[in-house]
Amino acid sequence: GRLARGATMYVTLEPCAHTGRTPPCVEALNAAGIRRCVVALRDPNRIVNGRGLKRLRAAGVKVEVGLLGDEVKRQLAGYRLTHMRGRRRVTLKLGVSLVGRIAPAGGYGRQGPGRWLTGAAARHAAHGLRARGDAVVIGAGTARADDPRLTARAVGAPRQPLRVVCDTRLRLSPALRLLRHGHGTVVACCGKKAPRTRQRALESNGVTVWRLPATGRGVSPRSLLRRLGREGCHDVLLEGGAALAASWLRAGVVDRIALFTAPRVLGGGGLLWPGGLDSAWRGHVVDHGRVGGDLYTMFEVDR
Repeated sequence: GRLARGATMYVTLEPCAHTGRTPPCVEALNAAGIRRCVVALRDPNRIVNGRGLKRLRAAGVKVEVGLLGDEVKRQLAGYRLTHMRGRRRVTLKLGVSLVGRIAPAGGYGRQGPGRWLTGAAARHAAHGLRARGDAVVIGAGTARADDPRLTARAVGAPRQPLRVVCDTRLRLSPALRLLRHGHGTVVACCGKKAPRTRQRALESNGVTVWRLPATGRGVSPRSLLRRLGREGCHDVLLEGGAALAASWLRAGVVDRIALFTAPRVLGGGGLLWPGGLDSAWRGHVVDHGRVGGDLYTMFEVDR
């Protein structure tokens, strides 16, 4: 209202000058009587990219660009990668033992404290990664073995990520918690030859089904990322398991690895990550520290 007239607005990304899901933001700013606009970053989206700043200046608004720009670049890394290089940012999250195993030979129980490798603080940090992502992706094996909900909990998430399961043959059970708890959309990604009867059964349970190109190793990571891009998902969190991690690393689509290392040793026969990876990769550490009793390391993969 009137209190906005003559005010300064601080905004992470350049206000838009086009009509999309909403009218142009610059029109709202001008109508409100904003006289100064401090923008962290120019919007790399080709339909914006300076047009909003130009329109504001033409209307007599004083525009300043760059305040906290480096911080906002990190915050909006997935969005910028989408519009500058045409691909989504993928973060692979893993909880591992000291020798790189993600589960013991017999697997974990699906309920109770024995189901966790890392501690409560690490799990809380992982929920933070979910909250900052647009989509979280797992494989069908992880869905069956761990029965996760894939929601961001106890971190004040303003909205839930899109929950995606790669299930080439659509063998998901409707009894899974993922399908029984209504916290946003669940997508099952399958191959084009998956049975239509299973698709109809999942859809009747509220699940969205995407049929995508698949190989002998599962749903194509690149095809799924393109589909996620069309849904406006710029930051994708990949939570496993080992076969899915290897598939996405092999496809060259992983940008970061968030590694939570527990001070535990799992004996022979345990599941190593990433299982079946037949090529080497290199990366560099961009963040590290202790999270409760566990260690946290964020790698950026050299692509």
